Amino acid sequence: MQVHPRAIVSKKAKLAKDLWVGPYTIIEDNVTIGAGVKIGPHCLIQGNTVIGKGCEIFAGAIIGSRPQDLKYKDEKTYLEIGDNNIIREYCTFNPGTKESGRTIVGNDNLFMAYSHVAHDCRVGNNCVIANNGTLAGFVTLEDNVVVGGLTAIHQFTRIGYLSIIGGCSKVTQDVPPYSTCDGHPARIYGLNLVGLRRKGIAANSIKSLKRAFKTLFHSGLTLTHALEKLDKELLKEKEVSYLVNFIKNSSRGIAHSCRSEIEK
Repeated sequence: MQVHPRAIVSKKAKLAKDLWVGPYTIIEDNVTIGAGVKIGPHCLIQGNTVIGKGCEIFAGAIIGSRPQDLKYKDEKTYLEIGDNNIIREYCTFNPGTKESGRTIVGNDNLFMAYSHVAHDCRVGNNCVIANNGTLAGFVTLEDNVVVGGLTAIHQFTRIGYLSIIGGCSKVTQDVPPYSTCDGHPARIYGLNLVGLRRKGIAANSIKSLKRAFKTLFHSGLTLTHALEKLDKELLKEKEVSYLVNFIKNSSRGIAHSCRSEIEK
């Protein structure tokens, strides 16, 4: 273990032997950190926080500080961060609220400088949150999501698998999987074709998704009628089924099509 002499590390913390800790970093009592983690200078890691193996945390990050929720009354809550995450300068991560509440971050994510993960969020795997990206409380990011810089996502919002959100967007409703989304408020523009191809999604599935997106967002039908039409067409690809089920189970409603803005 390489701990700089100017770092302050609690003897009660549970730390892997090959940890690297920079100067002026503070690690408090209830923290658990896995193998191969590198923590830069001037970081603060506190609370009931678990950090998986292979993560890299850059200067000034604050991990596990109490949630920014006025309802929080010092309950015992948790922050769980998976393996191989890159957390850049001055990022902030909060634990859950209420007793035993949890913020959970998966594996292989990149959080660029100043990004924020609020209380009770769920972040999947292989996501990218660009500089100053902000997740409010109870936000869910599914796997392979890209959030542009300076984008804010409203509490309780769900961002679907393999979607991408443009920079400086204001996201107040659920973003369906496989989509490109941008704006203030954010609107759906179409399929994330680059992401689908990079992920190796079959050409037939992409063709069916194009057809489904056209029906859902660019046909002039209400979302209810568009879903009914897709049910009748019986598109079999699993990606289309996932898209339809995501929309049907949305609790905040789905972001509107950009067509509604163009037609104004």
